[in-house]
Amino acid sequence: MVLDLLVIGLIITLYPLPIMAFVLVVSAPGGLWKGLAFILAWLGCLVAVIAVVLLLTGGQPPPPRSPPSTAGLAVRLVIGIGLVAYAEHRRRRRPAAAAAPDAEGSDSGSGSGSADEPRALSRVDQVSAWSAAGIAVLLQPWGMVGAAAATVLEANLSDSATYLALFGFCILASSTLLAMELFMVFAPARAALALTGMRSWLSDHKDPAIVLACLVLGLWLVGRSLYDLTR
Repeated sequence: MVLDLLVIGLIITLYPLPIMAFVLVVSAPGGLWKGLAFILAWLGCLVAVIAVVLLLTGGQPPPPRSPPSTAGLAVRLVIGIGLVAYAEHRRRRRPAAAAAPDAEGSDSGSGSGSADEPRALSRVDQVSAWSAAGIAVLLQPWGMVGAAAATVLEANLSDSATYLALFGFCILASSTLLAMELFMVFAPARAALALTGMRSWLSDHKDPAIVLACLVLGLWLVGRSLYDLTR
């Protein structure tokens, strides 16, 4: 369970769309408070999902080969296949978008008008703290969070190390956002310049990053699930 949560948390924290939205949030007037609202909502989603799973299991992992255990592995397998399929779909879509920039919109690589960005990001710098929290919920990579939830089925709360693993997952999955928020607190001028450059880079490279993230996690989930189902 610990290794799986580590991999899932790492992919979540590096997923580009929430990072791009967060950069816009903290760069706006009052951005520190909006960024804090974003992070709290982000963490709240992770904690809520884990809490629901633990309530359903009673904090005890289902016996191996039992229907709940098999169902959890099947869910992870389906999510893994879905991520691989989405990565391939996104990869195939890129050449078509590049060949028809007027249809998809030209990708300027910087500024809020990058056409391949979700429309939700184009005005995110104008939102309130409450709206920033809502954006964090909307941009949560729920498929990956679902894979984490299926993994948490194996959590055994009678083992103190489990608490550390779950806490570590939540922090790891939020670590990029936390680092950017702290950067803005302690070095706002340098952070603003660095985050602007980061967003510009992500605008140009987000599609390959999304494809890579989904493919890596998808293959990991498929491999681990098949191994556990057949052993």
